[in-house]
Amino acid sequence: MQVSLRKSPRLTVMVLLTSTLGFAPFAHAEMRPSLNMYGATGLIDMPSGEAQPDGQLSISASQFGPIRRNTLSFQITPRLSASFRFLGIRDWNQVARAKGRPLTGVEQFDTYYDRSFDLRFKALDETRFLPSVTIGLQDFAGTGVLSGEYVAATKTLTPNLKVTAGLGWGRLGSEGNIGSPLGIRPPIVVGFGGNFNAKQWFRGPAAPFGGVEWQINDQWTVKAEYSSDKYVEEAGTRGTFAQKGPVNLGVEYQPNDYFRLGAYYMYGNTVGIGGHLFINPKKRPMGGVTDSAPALVNIRPNRAGNETAYSPVWVAQTDAAPILRNNLALRLQPDGIVVDSIGYTTGDSVQVRIRNTRYLNNAQAIGRTARALSHVMPASVEQFEIVPMANGIAASKITLRRADLENLEFDADASTKMAQRITVSGDTGSAQGFNQDPDLYPRFTWSLAPTTRLRFFDQTAPFKGDVGVRATGRFELRPGLVIASEVTQRLAGNLSDRPPLPDRGKLQAVRSAVYFYDRDGGTAIEKLALDWNVKLAQDVYARASAGYLERMFGGISTEVLWKPAGSRWALGAELNYVKQRAPDQKFGFALPAEIYATDSGPKAGPASYTTLGGHVSAYYEIGQGFHAQLDVGKYLAGDIGATFSLDREFANGWRVGAFATKTNVSAADFGSGSFDKGIRVVIPLNWGLGTPTRSTTPFVLRPFRRDGGAKLEIDNRLYETVRGYHARELDNQFGRFWK
Repeated sequence: MQVSLRKSPRLTVMVLLTSTLGFAPFAHAEMRPSLNMYGATGLIDMPSGEAQPDGQLSISASQFGPIRRNTLSFQITPRLSASFRFLGIRDWNQVARAKGRPLTGVEQFDTYYDRSFDLRFKALDETRFLPSVTIGLQDFAGTGVLSGEYVAATKTLTPNLKVTAGLGWGRLGSEGNIGSPLGIRPPIVVGFGGNFNAKQWFRGPAAPFGGVEWQINDQWTVKAEYSSDKYVEEAGTRGTFAQKGPVNLGVEYQPNDYFRLGAYYMYGNTVGIGGHLFINPKKRPMGGVTDSAPALVNIRPNRAGNETAYSPVWVAQTDAAPILRNNLALRLQPDGIVVDSIGYTTGDSVQVRIRNTRYLNNAQAIGRTARALSHVMPASVEQFEIVPMANGIAASKITLRRADLENLEFDADASTKMAQRITVSGDTGSAQGFNQDPDLYPRFTWSLAPTTRLRFFDQTAPFKGDVGVRATGRFELRPGLVIASEVTQRLAGNLSDRPPLPDRGKLQAVRSAVYFYDRDGGTAIEKLALDWNVKLAQDVYARASAGYLERMFGGISTEVLWKPAGSRWALGAELNYVKQRAPDQKFGFALPAEIYATDSGPKAGPASYTTLGGHVSAYYEIGQGFHAQLDVGKYLAGDIGATFSLDREFANGWRVGAFATKTNVSAADFGSGSFDKGIRVVIPLNWGLGTPTRSTTPFVLRPFRRDGGAKLEIDNRLYETVRGYHARELDNQFGRFWK
């Protein structure tokens, strides 16, 4: 007897579920969870009940017929994952064009672009008898083009065979539905997009889906699935392709842990391809960071019989301080650690102030400094106080006993024991009377390097970018007082291609005017400012900046931060009085009339724009690498609201997070997307290069760049400046103290 999958979808899923229960007692070897063409953990076009390894970041690109998807996914915790997707569908308006309908609204696009966010929660882990189960929301906030919800279960039957069965709603409930078990699904109200469609979740027709995955060997896998997505809009209303059946077949090749390719036969008549790049911040692709071996701790002679070596008489010698400072500087120079100053009042304790210019792992810089001190300091010095300077601020004081350094170096648990014995405090004392390197100030440094500026997801192209060169200069007048400059020269690119210019409602054209800054800023002074950083009290820091602060604004920015060195909490306040710069990014502040232009025509606006605003901020380290931040205040366009950010930071410097801003701006005034939101990724260059460097590459992905919720772009805010040298951050990095 033969059974047609197309005619008996529910029977197919029941067979899969029965198979799962029947084979459950078999022990299994773990197969790598794969991604589907949405860039989410799954089969071919359907989700599965699995999850990716904790912390894994994946970049996916797929296409079948006219549908192209590009997805960034992140396994936030072992159970929770999120995806951001950019979708393009060709031939979107071909039916309207053929029927002679007006090409307005969404009908104006030959290729329709859309952005979407997903969330997945793994509710159950696979056991000997139970499958792994995941609950997911697909495109849960936005236009709803990809909107759907699901519950999926996956069970490993043998070491190389697993099956998936699930139930989908929304577009995942459109093929072979079994009714609406949880009620009617209300129509989506798109509006300006960006809104949560909670009233739709798990409502309306539900349909089963399922599939099987067979791993032939370590590299090759074949898949087959029954899809519950009928592609009503794309294949039906829009006629972009013909959906002939619900069965998809595929073969995938994964030569290593970092890359996977797949080819598929989709929906009865369409060929698809997909590729996935896997990045796990916990694993370096080239192994560990290559660096010179640290010097061994210099062990002092036994005090019994060597009492004169422990004499503190050296303290009274007038030339002792500069000699010790110079000797320490010579030892630390190969490690990129600059000795700012050295000070002492007794013969048993010394404080050294350093600048770490090489190691992204701050605990590693502290460890190398401590070992160098053991070689330089007289035997009477038992206590080392190491004060790291960050932008001229004494960020914290790390105190350790020299005896602990000597006794623990070769201990099997040296890092843990040393972390327990050091103290980190905010009381760094006064540098007055310290012996400072006279050659450090004033000091001018500069650099010249290639630069890129990327823009994703405008409505006419998924990707735009410019390449050029960036010259930076730093003139340090004294500790904490710096004149900083950045000049860029564009060499090539397409950011000057005109994108759609949105209606801005009642808001000043700030960030939405970025096209004019890209077009006119071929040679641009992006920053020319005086920055002053100072420590006001034990746990209180301050910053003041004046000049051309960023490419779009100049003026005065002030900030105060309360951050105890051992606390999870920090509180800050920022006040900015700024004026919008001319788009050519030279020295002027006059705004051309065209900066207010929109696709619907010219619009009046002021010839110059000045605003007073700022924020109060709360910071909290949740633990396990998670950091939360809440900013409340007035933004650049005059709107008032709050921004919430959540980031996960790894010990090696990787950082992945998301943010959202809601203000008193209506969705109509904000424009498409309704409110500002996005994803940010910070990649440490040492992770890929395998050599020590403090340089990082940040990326911010936004669905749109709009005026609501726009903040001043300051690159030296206090919290990020000082927190890396505080207790909890150093504790997370302490595994490299002895490296």
